[in-house]
Amino acid sequence: MLQRAGVGIFSGYVLISTPIPLMLPRVIHAVIFDLDGTLIHSLPGLTASVNRVLENNGLPTHPESSVRRFIGNGIIKLVERAVPDNFDSKKIQPLAKEMSNDYATTWKLGSTPYPGVTETLQTLLDWDIPIAVFSNKPHIFCQQMTDFLFPTITFSSVIGQREGVPVKPDPSGALDLAHSLGVEPGDIAFVGDSTIDLATARNAGMLSIAATWGYHDIPALEAESPDHRIGTMSELLHLFERN
Repeated sequence: MLQRAGVGIFSGYVLISTPIPLMLPRVIHAVIFDLDGTLIHSLPGLTASVNRVLENNGLPTHPESSVRRFIGNGIIKLVERAVPDNFDSKKIQPLAKEMSNDYATTWKLGSTPYPGVTETLQTLLDWDIPIAVFSNKPHIFCQQMTDFLFPTITFSSVIGQREGVPVKPDPSGALDLAHSLGVEPGDIAFVGDSTIDLATARNAGMLSIAATWGYHDIPALEAESPDHRIGTMSELLHLFERN
């Protein structure tokens, strides 16, 4: 059963009674994580940045609850969703560039790890399970944010949106990660808070795990039929058989 819980910035739905199996039906040798809404709560910083750009260009701004729905497909799509319906599409790219420049100098003010994330990542490493990040956020931001917010965690790889590589849910980036990790896709769990992440896992032949504390609605996640759902990051550890 799903129940509304929490207060403040972490208010949302959590899974409270569906039992978590003590082990997966197959051994998982690596985990790939989404970034925004999965490892980090970045909504305040993204909202502040896009609203500064909109306001500077005489356009209406949005509350966090609206920007939450714009996230998931990169900055260009975020800006495209934030501008009015009749906005000149030729001006989207310049606005996205303006937001990238603003966000580059301000993201530290509105980005924090979710509770329990650092501890869970460290436990996976202690269990010799390699971890990686795959996000639709621009590549440079992914690298900077993981370095700054998780200074004690060693990710095997951190990949964001790059030229020439299709964004999620295209599986190319996830499969590249599997190759670099030296792990078969079927032996990798993909953890994310969005339907895009779950579709990426499915397209890549990986185990899909829905993080229900993030920015996407629970019914939409359930409609994707993920292999597992977790309500806190620490619940991920219960899905593994420790050798």
